[in-house]
Amino acid sequence: MIKLLVGLGNPGPEYEATRHNAGFWWVDAAARQLGARLSAERAYFGLVGRVNRPTGPVWLLQPQTYMNVSGKSVAALARFFKIAPQEILVVHDELDLLPGQMKLKQGGGHAGHNGLRDIHAQLGSADYWRLRLGIGHPGVKAEVADYVLRKPPADQREAIERTIDESLKQLEPMLNGDLQQAMMKLHAKPERPKPPRPAGSSTSTHSAPSAPSQAGAVPSPQPGAPKGEKK
Repeated sequence: MIKLLVGLGNPGPEYEATRHNAGFWWVDAAARQLGARLSAERAYFGLVGRVNRPTGPVWLLQPQTYMNVSGKSVAALARFFKIAPQEILVVHDELDLLPGQMKLKQGGGHAGHNGLRDIHAQLGSADYWRLRLGIGHPGVKAEVADYVLRKPPADQREAIERTIDESLKQLEPMLNGDLQQAMMKLHAKPERPKPPRPAGSSTSTHSAPSAPSQAGAVPSPQPGAPKGEKK
């Protein structure tokens, strides 16, 4: 089960509303839902909250180290409280998904995301869980760094916020260890609408039975640190 919820972002008011801080937005919302309060903890290089649950404490973390060295904060807390990589959920912005899309997965590569890259290195493992919040892609690799450090337009911000709200409906299953159930719910596609009934059709019991129909099948490079960021 998940014991540590990490949201990635950059500290400071100049980055607060930028796309790169989508992970921070998620942890803020999770803290409100769980009734947790985040406060600065120098030992863990971040803003930290704790919630006591029947299964044990759950920690919330926003690293204040800048994105490129997020692992310093994550590893410090995880090691002190003996939290295994597979008990950690890292929430971060994802260029390869559109605003309003999300994906939950465990393990895999960092795909060039510098926050994940440092977490990999500091934990010595890629086995932690990730919740990828789509922010879209500017379409040109050279524009990625500026793109993630800009505020999204209102419609994109609303789409990301809706995604956060939807994902938090599966927070309890994730904290209880039902991550496969959470994954199925988060990745479920809406049902396809039924085609309209042909004009003149009748539902009379005297109508000739129709033949049974066959059911149809339902059918990046990642950003670096902000300018002037600590390495």
